[in-house]
Amino acid sequence: MIRLILVVISFSLFFILSIPIYLIEWIIGKFNPYAKDISCLKIVQAELNIILFLSGVKLEVIGKENIPKDTPVLYVGNHRGFYDVIASYPQCKNVTGYISKKEFEKFPFLSWWMKLLHCKFMDRDDIRQSLNVILDAIKEIKAGNSIFIYPEGTRNKTHDKLLPFKEGSMKIATKGGCPIIPVACTGTPAIFEDHIPFIKGGKITIEYGKAIYPKELNKDEQKFLGAYVQQKVADMLPDNM
Repeated sequence: MIRLILVVISFSLFFILSIPIYLIEWIIGKFNPYAKDISCLKIVQAELNIILFLSGVKLEVIGKENIPKDTPVLYVGNHRGFYDVIASYPQCKNVTGYISKKEFEKFPFLSWWMKLLHCKFMDRDDIRQSLNVILDAIKEIKAGNSIFIYPEGTRNKTHDKLLPFKEGSMKIATKGGCPIIPVACTGTPAIFEDHIPFIKGGKITIEYGKAIYPKELNKDEQKFLGAYVQQKVADMLPDNM
């Protein structure tokens, strides 16, 4: 219970302080958008690292050297719990927007920061809106910002297999002309989902696979790129469980 209370207090204080910070970042963005993006990235990463500490998370990061430093990337990961984002965002090397479900746009403060960080909100029941989100994400890649997606489409509650990766989401990489970084995250449900509403300390492992360059794949692999990336993520999971 104490961990939950500490996390709630930390998030509450952060969001209260967000009001003046948000205005300052908005002003900075008018004169220097890149400086605004970097400062927002560092602020949110710092807060999430605090949350990980208060939650008693022991974080292991493998393969971070596989992330290119000189180009935006499309991170593609499995999705098991809320701590997938909390643990992975502090590892991002440059400005990275997550594609999230539409419902999060309704939350004040949280949605403010997500928009500042180029996150996109997808309505999974609206095909046209989902397509527009993919197109916006392609624009972000071309502008030099990375994108992080969970192509299973929802939080996966199974323990022994991945849900099919949606092929349409791979267009962010193929049309944006960026490499794909497969990401395997294990241990996050044990922190929160397995015993809601309590938070329990534990180990989370994030592994980054080698960069995938779609144009270098054969025709079948390019045609079923989602399935190809899914297998790369699946291959990393057993080693960390």
